[in-house]
Amino acid sequence: MASELETAAPDIAAQLPEPQICRLTVSCPNKPGIVASITTALFGHGADVREAHHYCDSETGRLFVRITFSLSRAVELDTVRADFTPLAESRRMTWALGPADERKKVLILVSRFDHCLVDLLYRWRIGELAMEPVGILSNHPRETFADTDFGEIPFHFLPVTKSNKAVQEARIKALVTDTGADLVILARYMQILSDDLAAHLSGRCINIHHSFLPGFKGAKPYHQAHSRGVKLIGATAHYVTADLDEGPIIEQDVERVSHQDTPADLIRKGRDIERRVLARAVSFHLNGRAFLNGATTVVFGD
Repeated sequence: MASELETAAPDIAAQLPEPQICRLTVSCPNKPGIVASITTALFGHGADVREAHHYCDSETGRLFVRITFSLSRAVELDTVRADFTPLAESRRMTWALGPADERKKVLILVSRFDHCLVDLLYRWRIGELAMEPVGILSNHPRETFADTDFGEIPFHFLPVTKSNKAVQEARIKALVTDTGADLVILARYMQILSDDLAAHLSGRCINIHHSFLPGFKGAKPYHQAHSRGVKLIGATAHYVTADLDEGPIIEQDVERVSHQDTPADLIRKGRDIERRVLARAVSFHLNGRAFLNGATTVVFGD
């Protein structure tokens, strides 16, 4: 009899449905016991914590929490949200709770250089980025990207001039609303967003910017860098704010160069850095690992 039970147990377990994997992110003013109250609330629904990160910033007094947990499919996430809401309100939490594999809707803006765009689409197609591209928008015509496969992703051509910038930005706003985009990615979109549009997209717009030590602003930054004999080039991905290229930083990387590198070499190496830095920043955001913290960020690594 004992041997029959031992044989049957694995069969019963195999018939049980796989649990749903969920993710909770929280940002709030810190007080003792908040992390314990969060995990207790989840445990009340039978949640099993699989990964947990939390950090309290002593300067801002804010607590940041990211928890991945498994949950029986018999438990509705809406029920968990409803039960969690009183705690969230009492602690003034900014929070989100959903399936860990949820795909965020993304609108990608690009100008003439398409290396970051192509890289994002490749990573999306192989399943590396949990996103759903709902549109590609450019101030250059579709023919500029003749060699790029957009598949079924809608393309929007919105040329920008000094006289029509306000009108085109209103169209960008409308497109974000109509597509339900959760995130806007400036994949080398070489237009300065107005303060109004930057504020409208606060916390949900990521830009990639070439950055050097020292920094070179204006035209032909790689040529400026070459003329100064830089030894490091890099790139920075940040959330967009009204302060041009000075938003909260999500990810950065650098690469060593030498006197042997030409401006063309720096451009080639710079493209590689920009691609990987933007991809990592987008991944951090999509996976709930990046939190705004005033003028800076909190980023929980993989």
